[in-house]
Amino acid sequence: MFEPSQRVKVNLSGLTIKGVAFSQNVQEALGTIIQRITAEPPTYLVELLFSFKGVKRVEVPGERIRRA
Repeated sequence: MFEPSQRVKVNLSGLTIKGVAFSQNVQEALGTIIQRITAEPPTYLVELLFSFKGVKRVEVPGERIRRA
C-alpha cells in the first residue's frame, strides 16, 4: 500500500493514458502518489516528475508501482 506524498517509480511501458502511448522504455518514471483511486484492485493517481506529451497525472495499477 502506498500513501499520499510518497515518492515512487512507475512502470508505464505499454500503457496508453489520455491518448499517449508509452514505449517499452518507460519502466521507471519517477512520481508522487496523490491518492488511492480504488481499493480492489488497488489503483493510484500518480503525479509524474516529468510530463510526457502533456500528461502529468496518471492512474496506475498498484502492481506497476515501486518505492523510489
